[in-house]
Amino acid sequence: MQWQSFLTHLGTWTARPSAFVIVFLYAIGWLVFSPKTLEWHGAATLATWLMTLFIQRAEHRDTQAIHAKLDQLLHTQGEARNEITRIDEKEPEEIESFREVQKTEE
Repeated sequence: MQWQSFLTHLGTWTARPSAFVIVFLYAIGWLVFSPKTLEWHGAATLATWLMTLFIQRAEHRDTQAIHAKLDQLLHTQGEARNEITRIDEKEPEEIESFREVQKTEE
């Protein structure tokens, strides 16, 4: 798997509920194995991780909703090209390249 593909999959994975479970398991492990080090700094670190996951999940939900709406609009248009309906499966760099080509064709 390429580096960009790995990062894309990692970003998608962190929007899943299992990422929250991992943070909670990490916090429990921290409490069990080193409770004296879990002070304000440690609590702030865990809170930062959780907030990052909340933000990632909200952004992922919004993006998926926009994609679903756009897919519906593209499918209702008879002249829409099929490759556009599946472009969200590509890597961000490929999408940027596709958009640049579209701009030059207009």
